[in-house]
Amino acid sequence: MKIALIGYGKMGKEIERIALGRGHEIVSIIDLDNRDEIFGSAFATADVAIEFTAPAVAYQNCKDAMAAGVKVVSGSTGWIHNHEEEMRKMCSEDGKTLFWSSNFSLGVAIFSAVNRYLAKIMNRFADYSVEMTETHHIHKLDAPSGTAITLGEGIIENLDRKNSWILGDITNPDGSTTKGADATTEQLKINAIRRDEVPGIHTIRYDSEADSITITHDAKNRSGFALGAVLAAEYVKENSGFLGMKDLFNF
Repeated sequence: MKIALIGYGKMGKEIERIALGRGHEIVSIIDLDNRDEIFGSAFATADVAIEFTAPAVAYQNCKDAMAAGVKVVSGSTGWIHNHEEEMRKMCSEDGKTLFWSSNFSLGVAIFSAVNRYLAKIMNRFADYSVEMTETHHIHKLDAPSGTAITLGEGIIENLDRKNSWILGDITNPDGSTTKGADATTEQLKINAIRRDEVPGIHTIRYDSEADSITITHDAKNRSGFALGAVLAAEYVKENSGFLGMKDLFNF
């Protein structure tokens, strides 16, 4: 399979390493210093483009790649909620393909399924409050993380007493705290911590006067995310439409 990379930071380089190890070819690498090459002939030969950049540019990257006739796998967060309807329409009406996920890790896909099932159980037990905390490296621009939002949406879909999420307290890299808004009883509070080079930790805690129940996913490095992105690209080569992790891992 021929792959184009959009974004060549730590994640892009790890995706390249894994893709080459699985026998794929990298035909184009787009980064800050050669953005115009997304309109070039080399990029257009790709079967799939894998896009990991920043919220401010991800939307345009995906549009430009699809305009070039290349299917897209995007792991950039902080942009899809403002453009999902448009992306779905482009896929359904214009024949484009976008596989988007806030997190490509197999472990997170399993954790997300456990999260939804636990919320469904806890819907019967109103004495338990619920809160989430996500921890990421100091370079991450968006808060809460896209993964935290996805997990939060899984809780809201299955827990009648929550109808939305709200950003809680942010612990900054220097250890200071930016106080978030107070959550109402119907809001799920998501706290954020920015610390060191943490790849990603997501913790969901149900608490009552009697006890607490906590589930956590702790990523050790970027390799799990990168492998998932390459697996998604392999899936996208043979499938079309607006796709996500539920299509790749059906559980």
